[in-house]
Amino acid sequence: MDSSARQVTVIGVPSCAGTHGPGQELAPAALRAAGLIDRLAAAGLDVADAGDLAAVPFRTDPANRTAQNLAAVAGVVRAVDAAVRPVLAAGRIPLVLGGDCTITQGVVAAAVGTWPEAGLLYLDGDLDLSVPEHSRSGILDTMVLSHLLGGGAPQLRDIGPRTPLLSPDRVIAFGHDPAEVSDRARESLARLGFPALSCHDVGTDPAAAAQLASAAWSGLAERAGRIVLHVDVDVIDSVDFPLANFPHFNEGLSAPVGFACLRAFAARPELAALVVTEVNPQRDPSGELTDRLVGELVSALGLPPG
Repeated sequence: MDSSARQVTVIGVPSCAGTHGPGQELAPAALRAAGLIDRLAAAGLDVADAGDLAAVPFRTDPANRTAQNLAAVAGVVRAVDAAVRPVLAAGRIPLVLGGDCTITQGVVAAAVGTWPEAGLLYLDGDLDLSVPEHSRSGILDTMVLSHLLGGGAPQLRDIGPRTPLLSPDRVIAFGHDPAEVSDRARESLARLGFPALSCHDVGTDPAAAAQLASAAWSGLAERAGRIVLHVDVDVIDSVDFPLANFPHFNEGLSAPVGFACLRAFAARPELAALVVTEVNPQRDPSGELTDRLVGELVSALGLPPG
């Protein structure tokens, strides 16, 4: 093994605790079955597989309608934090396979505990700025950025080495669909003031989008140093790539643009961790989409950092 090879440790988080329905708990196994580990190694990476955390199935929570499964989600976040910290301490890049978007809070907690100035690039079709008191669904993976930035339920926002885990200057949201942003979320975004580039800002040209992505990452890296990259596959238009647990049809980035941005982000040397969320293999009976996603992840991580 080349001693200069990128060192990646794969951690599966088969949890549906914070999401809208079942299926995402199957994603880590499906990505491995598509050859993720062997294909990363074949691309020249130093790859280790740390296995999966405990599976958490989907269920509704009638007793807690505005913050469904809060205790279970908090337990998963703590477990992810504990699993990721030693990987970071060893100088390796965790590739964390979700599972729903709430697992990113555990990865960010571990990163901030390792590098207090760490930041987050949130590549997602949604801004996830809901809070329990204003949520109709009570689904906690619609509240991830709120909890990371100090809002929402204290049982979640207070997990990690400090509250809030991130200040707004340590966050960039990239690729969201503005049609999905509620008036309250717009108010929160204006109050918090972190950069949020919508799918309309990113555009339709892959080369131009990759340049914009690289510039956004560079600006964040100047402030944060190390960056956690959150990737929700629903950032890609579900007509192009219908793998997301919560589909966005005729919305979001095209597949060529979305994957060009993924490569632009993941190839950077400041990458601290990569989290992949919202993959639902039940939407991909042929396995073709999962295979493509694995290929795109391998391509992105296998590029020489720079």
